Formats: sequence, C-alpha cells, structure tokens
Amino acid sequence: MLKTPVVIFTSLSLLLSLSCAGDVKSRSCSDVRQAFTTKGFSIHNVPHQEISGEQLRVCSQGYTCCTSGIEDRLGQQSKEDFGKLVDENSHTIRTIFTSRHKKFDEFFLELLDNSEKSLNDMFVRTYGKLYTHNSEMFEDLFSELKRYYTGGNVNLEEVLNDFWSRLLERMFQLLNSQYTFTDDYLECISKYTDQLKPFGDVPRKLKAQVTKAFIAARSFVQGLMVGREVANRVAKVNISPGCSKALTKMLYCPYCGGLPGLKPCANYCQNVMRGCLANQADLDPEWNLFIDAMLLVADRLEGPFNIESVMEPIDVKISEAIMTMQDNSMQVSSKVFQGCGHPKPTGIGRSARGISDVFNNRFRPYSPEERPTTAAGTSLDRLVIDIKEKLKESKKFWSSLPDSICAEDEVTDPDEEQCWNSHTKGRYFPEVVKDGLTNQLNNPEVEVDITRPDTFIRQQIMTLRVMTNKLRNAYNGKDVYFQDSSDEESGSGSGSGFTTEPEVVHTEPPMLEADKSDPQPPTDMAAHQQKPLLQLLVAVTALTWLLLWLR
Repeated sequence: MLKTPVVIFTSLSLLLSLSCAGDVKSRSCSDVRQAFTTKGFSIHNVPHQEISGEQLRVCSQGYTCCTSGIEDRLGQQSKEDFGKLVDENSHTIRTIFTSRHKKFDEFFLELLDNSEKSLNDMFVRTYGKLYTHNSEMFEDLFSELKRYYTGGNVNLEEVLNDFWSRLLERMFQLLNSQYTFTDDYLECISKYTDQLKPFGDVPRKLKAQVTKAFIAARSFVQGLMVGREVANRVAKVNISPGCSKALTKMLYCPYCGGLPGLKPCANYCQNVMRGCLANQADLDPEWNLFIDAMLLVADRLEGPFNIESVMEPIDVKISEAIMTMQDNSMQVSSKVFQGCGHPKPTGIGRSARGISDVFNNRFRPYSPEERPTTAAGTSLDRLVIDIKEKLKESKKFWSSLPDSICAEDEVTDPDEEQCWNSHTKGRYFPEVVKDGLTNQLNNPEVEVDITRPDTFIRQQIMTLRVMTNKLRNAYNGKDVYFQDSSDEESGSGSGSGFTTEPEVVHTEPPMLEADKSDPQPPTDMAAHQQKPLLQLLVAVTALTWLLLWLR
C-alpha cells in the first residue's frame, strides 16, 4: 500500500530535478557573446547556451560559456592585457628618463660646442694669427673633453696637464723667438710647468672645476640612460605559468561563468598583481638607492659642480692665463734658461723687444660684454629642478606598481560586495600579502616559486648597483675609472680624485745637471732597508746565547 505513494513521490522529484537541470542548461550565453564582440574577440566557437565545463583547466568546471579552446585564447589574452597594464602604468616613469636624458645630453653637447665656438671667435679677434697658427691644441682639448663626456676612457687630469704644457711650449717659443729650441729642450721646459707656474693659479683652479663638473655631468647623464634602460627592460614582465593562470581566472573566468560585466575585487587584484610582480618589487630597494644617488649628483650640478658656470667663461680664464704668462715672461724665461740651459740663437736679427711689442699689440684683455651667449634658451638650473621633482616621484615605483594597476576603475570594482572574488560575485576575504618574492609563499592566488628569483631582474639590480656606485663617486668629485691612481697622488679622500691643494712653489727650478745625478734615497726608505739587518742581528744574537746556554 505504501509503495505506490513512494514511487509517485520519487518520480515527481526526478521530473522536478530534470526540469531544473534543463533550466540551467538552457541559460543563454548571449551576454557573453556580446561582451566578446565588444572586445573584438571572435565568437565563432562561443556557444549560444551554457555547456558542461568539465574540460576547463582554470575556470569553474560547472556549466560555462567557454570551451577549452576559448579558455586557452583567454589565457593568452590575459597575458596581453597584463602586459598593457604594466606598460601603461610604467609609461610615465619610462618617458621621464627617456625625455630628460635627451634634454640633458643635448644641453651638455650644445654647451661644449658653444664654448669651443666662443673661445675660437674670441681668440681669433684677440690674438689673430698667433692663435690660428696654434689652434690645434685648443681643438684637441675640446675634442678630449667631448670624448670623456660621451663615455671615452679619458683621464681628465692628463688632458688638462698636457694642454697647459703644450701652451707653455708654444708661448715660450713665441716670447723667445730669437732662439732655436730642440724637442729635448721643449720637453725640459714642460717638466718645470708646476714649479714655474707661468700661468698663475688658473690651471690648478680650472683643473679642479673642470674635472668635478665633467665627472658629475657625465655620471648624471649615464644615470638617466641607465634608469631609462632598466625601466624599459623591467616593464617587459616575464609571465610565469602560475601568474598566467591567476590572470586568466581574475580577468576572464567571469565571462565563462556568464558574468561578463563583473570586475575583480580590489584586494583580489592586489594579491594577483603582487604575485605576478614579485620580482619587480624586489628591484625597489636598489632602485630607491639609485634615485637617491641621482638626487645627490643633481644637487652638485646646481651648486659647486655646475658645468655651465665652468664652461661658459673658460675662454676668459685661458686668456687670463695667457696674459699672466706674458706679464711674467722675463722671470719664466730666466728660470727656464737656468734649469734647462741657454738655447742657441736663431741668427736672425729680430730682437726679443720686437717680439714683445707684437705680443703687447695682440695680447689684450677680452671685454666680457663682447662674449657670445652659450646654450641659448636653456638653463642647467631649470633642467635640474625639473628632473629632481620627477626623480622624487619615481621612488618606490616598482613596489607600488600593483597598487597603481588595481586602483584603475577599468580594472577593479570599488564596491566590495559587487565584485568578482575569484569564484563568484561577493566580498573577497583573504588578506593582501606584502610585496616582494619571499612574501608570496602564502599568496592565495598565485603559485610563486620563491626559491627561484628572476635572473633577469637580478641583472638589472646589479646594473643599478654599479651605476649607484658611480654616482656616489661623482658626488664626491671622484671619477671611478681613475680613482685608485688619483687617490695615491692626491693623498686626500675628497675632490675629483685630483689634488686641489695649493702646489709647492719653488723659487728656483733645479739645475738640469741635478736631474741626471743619482738621488739619495729618502730617510724612510733607508730606514726600511736597514730594518731587515737589525732583525738579522737580533736573531744571530739570540742564537748565540742559546748555544752558550746549551753548553
């Protein structure tokens, strides 16, 4: 009697179940197809009604609007979307380094060109043929300065010392044209440049200013170039399989679930981005140190190492040095003759007085108001102020990149209850993990192997570290390429690596014969040589006492 109602109830339940299942299976995918069309995706294989998702590997395997092929294409699309998001959010910082590097490089090169042109124009008008017949030494000076600035392995101290030595040789011959000078004699003259100080204090001051200014300028432009290259490289993210899966799930699984308009929750997005950008975040500490070093050198460019204030008046400074040489020509010639010997007369009946008159007519002070402007329309101070503001804004960029991406309205939904939480519409409960590779161990959304750092990112970290070291040296006025040898010579830990202390002035240069004699060893060297003898004597004495004691 009871079997009939039970059978009837069971049959009704089965019919209801099949009816409900039929309702689920018959749910339309028209919204999804429309959303795909709007995005420009092909809807050729998109079903019109939901199908079983048992073949899916990332999205839910319940009823779905996606086939396995569509899921694969969405996976590829999610990588492209992610790449665009990183590219767009890093565009500003990459543009800053690219545009400012171009501006600074153009400015410095224009400054050098204009300084050379200014010197040439001034010296042609002031000294005439005396300059044009000897202009190659000035051309060589500027050529070497440009070669240094553009990255050449040039020792600025040697370049400047060579320039002043050559200038002394040429001027000495012109001021003493009644004599014949051999190459050996001219070489002898150059040996006494530091002692004679024929150009006064100009060479010492100019060397200190030029070296520090050029070291700072070159390092700063190189820093902008390195910042540009690192930013461009790091912005091209290497997407791991775990990241790809998480991106697909966050960006496109709502489509497969029939919820194409649903955006990810903000905290959910942050966990995905922190997992995908874990290695980029590890760049941040070294990046911040690099930015700090750039700001330090920028301060130097505004102040004591301002290359604009050094190069613009360089023609006047060299002219002052030439005037000083002319004023002291009699004393200089006398001391050179004393140290290098008396040269042979040329035999031409032209007196020293006549040559001196020529110089008096030609070598006149240059009027500052006649100076042409250099680097017209630009100012180093304005450029530096602008870049400093931009550099400060770029600090902590890589660690804050996930926040920047997930803050976009196009990416996430600010309503915590009306967003995609990786499974359905609703609040996202897991906590947001910290940035950096080691903190991704407990990332609930992205599988990250924290034992395998990205080698490419590590290379960029090393690139920044090397550049930061160069910038710090530049801040202290030191050129990293010549730091060791220069420190030995200068004996001081500051400055450009080239001594800026006043040089000892010898009122009388050493006689030429003294150079040929064997110098006596210094007292400390003699003591050093006697030390082993004392040690040997002590050892022999001790051994003698030991033998006597044993007997």
